[in-house]
Amino acid sequence: MTKKEIVKIISEQTALTQAQTKEVVQRTLDAIIEAIVEEGRIELRNFGVFELRRRPPRKARNPQTGEPVDVPAKNVVVFKPGRVLEEKMGEIDEVPQRRKPEAAGTL
Repeated sequence: MTKKEIVKIISEQTALTQAQTKEVVQRTLDAIIEAIVEEGRIELRNFGVFELRRRPPRKARNPQTGEPVDVPAKNVVVFKPGRVLEEKMGEIDEVPQRRKPEAAGTL
């Protein structure tokens, strides 16, 4: 699912236009990003927790040449689903297949 599809669904369920809905969705995502950057963590009750973690440097191998490669340390965001999301995932018998995008372009 894309941001554009989320905007369309929310817009259809509310009295907001797609442009207004897009602005709300974007500001929500911006607030999540800002919280992760500034505080290292954001908890969205019943949905989950996004947390910033530092992945240490490591040694890896180039699969084509077999040569060792140094992979530098980096920051990553990890997600742990909340209770409601965990329960919903437990109700799924089969993982849905990804759909191809309907049209080119994104919001």
